[in-house]
Amino acid sequence: MTLYANGGSPARRTSRVLGRVRALARAAKDRVVEDLDAAIARDPAAETRADVAFNSPGLHAIWSHRVAHRMWQHKPLKPAARLLSTASRAITGVEIHPGAQIGRRFFIDHGMGVVIGETSEIGDDVMLYHGVTLGGRSLAKVKRHPTVGSGVTVGAGAKILGAVEIGDGVQIGANSVVVKDIPAGAVATGIPAQVRFPGEPGEDPYEALFRDPALFI
Repeated sequence: MTLYANGGSPARRTSRVLGRVRALARAAKDRVVEDLDAAIARDPAAETRADVAFNSPGLHAIWSHRVAHRMWQHKPLKPAARLLSTASRAITGVEIHPGAQIGRRFFIDHGMGVVIGETSEIGDDVMLYHGVTLGGRSLAKVKRHPTVGSGVTVGAGAKILGAVEIGDGVQIGANSVVVKDIPAGAVATGIPAQVRFPGEPGEDPYEALFRDPALFI
């Protein structure tokens, strides 16, 4: 058998390439299933994985973003990444800059009108409702968008502006405007957002969010 300078025959190189492709395909499938199950867990209107896969624009936007974000890491592909994100916005109503960093099991319910800026960083298990903006307050090419921790829920129409930090487990009420850091486990509501903590020991911040009906006006 003839060996090449790179240490393997054509058959072995082909086998390694096919192995990597299969591994990537399995990982992609697992991530898609994980996203679908996360969406079903958060959306009481969801019926099946197929229902969510075909009918959730929020998921379509997330999947498109993951491809665009990978492309964004390679300078020659940046124009194509921007084109992909623009096409996704036209189809889903969700605008996510390909430079934004987004964790696992991210879900956007309803989707329409969500904007996520270039330097945004989002942890795992985050949920946004429609009309949410993760925007900037600077025109300088610096870190200018929010950093959102894991397990955060952001209500419909809320705006988080600037390079603020949102702690893990924070719940932000609908139509709130956040321009300052929010500590972990807090509930933030109003314009500008006021911070409070669950009133009872051990109370889930998400449940605490629902105690005040005015949050949803």
